[in-house]
Amino acid sequence: MKISKELKIGLSGVVALTLLIMGINYFKGINPLSSSAKYYIKFSDINGLAKSSPIYADGFKVGTVSSISYDYANNGNVVACIEVDPSLRIPKGSTAELTSDLLGAVKMSLLLANNPREKAMPGDTLTGSVNEGLMGKAAAMVPQLEQMMPKLDSILIALNTLLNDPAIPSTLKNVENLTASLNANSRQLESLMKNEVPQLTSKLNEIGDNFTVISANLKEIDYAAAMEKVDNTLANVKSITDKLEKKDNTVGLLLNDPTLYNHLTETTANAASLLEDLQQHPKRYVHFSIFGKKDKPIDAN
Repeated sequence: MKISKELKIGLSGVVALTLLIMGINYFKGINPLSSSAKYYIKFSDINGLAKSSPIYADGFKVGTVSSISYDYANNGNVVACIEVDPSLRIPKGSTAELTSDLLGAVKMSLLLANNPREKAMPGDTLTGSVNEGLMGKAAAMVPQLEQMMPKLDSILIALNTLLNDPAIPSTLKNVENLTASLNANSRQLESLMKNEVPQLTSKLNEIGDNFTVISANLKEIDYAAAMEKVDNTLANVKSITDKLEKKDNTVGLLLNDPTLYNHLTETTANAASLLEDLQQHPKRYVHFSIFGKKDKPIDAN
């Protein structure tokens, strides 16, 4: 059977188109020659997920997104069909998470559950979520930053007013002088700590040693014998006091007999009168003659 030229051209075009499609899918991560397991992931927002986006499990690429469709029956749901290596075991309860890098590329990660007994079967539907990451958190902070901008403007205006105040330089100068004074006081304190404190410590140590010696000497004193001597002395003093209060001894009579006191007083008064008369009339008591003249009798008056 002779094949026409047109048929050969047609068959060649089909083969070329098939190879082109297979090549494009291969570069997208879809290998049409290998078998794969299909699962469905339901998202409320795919956050820019595209067909042929990579699928990762524990950071390792395990498949790609084969198709994305909108669930018109349930508004707000987007279903992504993924094809993964059939050797991958996906436990029941596993979920999928979408993350974005700094360049905006979106990838899907399978969060495998810890369920060694049950596993999801190909064709099952898993739950998906979006992890905003740092960019999402930054975007969420934008409204708060917008609210803070007027306050920041007020703070900047107040700061400019404060910096333009002419009193600021003098205040800074005072602070500089205060700092210099503090430095000088610090040096004086350091000198005091180096010179005076060691001497004071040495004197205190010497005083402490003296107290130690005194304490040792006090320990050697026989307090019992000393107290016995004190008691004997007090007994002797009491005995003397008792004798002074009695009239059966010379000292007691001297202190307690008023007659002796009166006689002594009278004698003292007579002696004083005699001395006074002697000073006024000495000739009555002393007379003599150079020629042996006989003394006249003393006039009693």
